[in-house]
Amino acid sequence: MRVIFMGTPDFSVPALRAIAALHQVVAVYTQPPRAAGRGQKARLSAVHVAANELGLPVRHPEKLRSPEDQADFAALDADIAVVVAYGLILPQPVLDAPNMGCINIHASLLPRWRGAAPIHRAILAGDAASGVAIMQMEAGLDTGPVLAEAQTPIGVQETTADLHDRLSAMGAELVVDVLARLPLRAQPQPEGGITYAAKIDKSEARIDWTQPATEIDRQIRGLSPFPGAWCDIAGERVKLLRSQLSDASGHPGQVLPDFTIVCGTGAIQVLQAQRSGKKPMSADDLLRGWQLPDRLG
Repeated sequence: MRVIFMGTPDFSVPALRAIAALHQVVAVYTQPPRAAGRGQKARLSAVHVAANELGLPVRHPEKLRSPEDQADFAALDADIAVVVAYGLILPQPVLDAPNMGCINIHASLLPRWRGAAPIHRAILAGDAASGVAIMQMEAGLDTGPVLAEAQTPIGVQETTADLHDRLSAMGAELVVDVLARLPLRAQPQPEGGITYAAKIDKSEARIDWTQPATEIDRQIRGLSPFPGAWCDIAGERVKLLRSQLSDASGHPGQVLPDFTIVCGTGAIQVLQAQRSGKKPMSADDLLRGWQLPDRLG
């Protein structure tokens, strides 16, 4: 098939590689290079880097709303476009241009967690399972009918980073299967059970030790690695990146020697953390050279 691939971050790369191994990728669309790092040098997206490695033509328009950009897209004469975390809303002329339209790999079991941050929100909400859906795209936000989906349980210690990598691989496998079986009948999404995965705000990252341990544990795992749930420890902002629930008890904010911290109800044990300006470290390694206070505010 003649495929246009549209994606930007690491999550999209396995799907690009899987499709390019079996089909003719006539163009890769991705977000333009962005200034990043201390030197603010322009940095290519993960998809752009992968496309260069595969020898695929890359386009990175700022938007796809101009008649010229839309004409260039249509001129590719693609059978289908596969969209994975591209980062731009596709106007109707773009959605209509490929012979079989545009399909999207979405990291949730639709209609739960439509929107920008489905992996984070699933863990923050304490969902028992997540998955990927291959959706026929339409103008609404993740409202299109579903061609296929695959489900996976969310582990009790799983972080957003862990689930991200698993869903990325699952999406690549599933989309290749869908492309091989087209045309398929898409199933409309149920009208019940719709939730929206709002973009993560950094204001959600500060830990309040008066909250229940179950919520704080989800906050730590759901915001790991970015933006990273954090607390103040002896005047230093420390990100907590992995945790598990504990049976310990005491006063909220009380710190026990094994990096267990008492919460409003219950307690959590920190398994991995990152001090300011340092790399992430296991709790055992951190405790070898760091004296924790008895209480956190």
